[in-house]
Amino acid sequence: MQPLTDDDRELIELARRTVDENTDGPDGVYTMAAVRGVDGRMYAGINLYHFTGGPCAELVALGRARAEGARELTTIVAVGNEGRGVVGPCGRLSVRAE
Repeated sequence: MQPLTDDDRELIELARRTVDENTDGPDGVYTMAAVRGVDGRMYAGINLYHFTGGPCAELVALGRARAEGARELTTIVAVGNEGRGVVGPCGRLSVRAE
C-alpha cells in the first residue's frame, strides 16, 4: 500500500461530501464513488438503489467521467454513507492492463 496523497484525500472528501448530501439512509442511497482523470478533474457518482439492486456508485462515476470527456483515469474511491468512510469496491469493476 502507498500513503495517501493530498489528491487522494481531496477525492475521498468529494465522495464523502456527495454521499452525505444525498443519502437516503440505510434503505436507499448509501454509497458514493469518485474518480480522477489524468488531467486532475474529479467526477462523482452515487448508487441508484432500486428493487434490482441498481448500478453501483463506481459504475455511475465511471460513466459520468466518460460522458464528460475523460478518457484516462488515475484513481477511484468508494465511500459509504452515515460515516462509514472508505469502503471496498463493488466487485463489478475490472482492470485492463495495457
